[in-house]
Amino acid sequence: MQARAGLDADSWAATLTPRLAQFAAVARHEHVTRAAHRLGVPQSTLSRSMARLEQDLGVALFARHGRTVSLTAAGRAFLGTVERALAEVDRAAESVRADADPATGKVAFGFLHTMGSETVPELIRAFRTDHPRVRFQLVQNYGEAMLEGLRDGDLDLCLTSPVPDAPDLVARRLDEQKLRLVVPDDHPLAVRKRIRLAEAATELFVTLQPGYGLRRITDALCAEAGFTPKIAFEGEDPETLRGLVAAGLGVGLLPPPAVPRPGVVELAVTAPRAVREIGVAWLDGHPDTPPVAAFKRFLLSRRGQLLLHR
Repeated sequence: MQARAGLDADSWAATLTPRLAQFAAVARHEHVTRAAHRLGVPQSTLSRSMARLEQDLGVALFARHGRTVSLTAAGRAFLGTVERALAEVDRAAESVRADADPATGKVAFGFLHTMGSETVPELIRAFRTDHPRVRFQLVQNYGEAMLEGLRDGDLDLCLTSPVPDAPDLVARRLDEQKLRLVVPDDHPLAVRKRIRLAEAATELFVTLQPGYGLRRITDALCAEAGFTPKIAFEGEDPETLRGLVAAGLGVGLLPPPAVPRPGVVELAVTAPRAVREIGVAWLDGHPDTPPVAAFKRFLLSRRGQLLLHR
């Protein structure tokens, strides 16, 4: 038999795993009857299992002395590895049980970079009023990467924009956030308070990279206003883009900052309606652990009250 990765039907793992704990018990007790009693199986069943294990391996693991047994050299070498493997299984089982614990379990939660400074900390603070020991694995990323994280099982829930529409996901709209045209404070438009987006058609824009939700929204709003934006710089973080605007390198269509940024003026966009919808998404049909279910209910209860800055 060839060793293979995984649990194919003819792999060593599939063949040997059911007998490893039995082997370890017999090796520790050096007595089949006592090991059978400890495992709660008939002695004859355990004897046959050990004989089959040796037959499959083609190696004698035990020297038999009446009712007692002792390990051969091969058996001692095998036992060390088996005990480490069983310990890893125990640790893995305890880990997943701990993550699912209603009081102290874990939520793998993804969110947009723009949600990180205020929105997500406030959400977690409010949630932990009633669930003080629930743990969070927090992942900041752009929308498409988070949706792949849901599909890969790396995330339980994510806050993203635009709200995804995919057959394998469930998404719920929670709030919307106004976008503003951000210009340098010495720009001719800086004396204005509001603007129609079409008036910025000749400007150079700084935007997020393709694949980011805000980039898709920016492109769509500019198209609705009748132009394709001229892109001067592309980045990965809205606050970096705001810095580029302050340096006079372009204008940007951005959500409001957590803290006002010097060097820029933020104009309300009157047409088209410049907002981005924020929603929560999860994998359809994926069973929730109790802490994930509790946090999901909490997020849905915040519909219309998610954002501090709109």
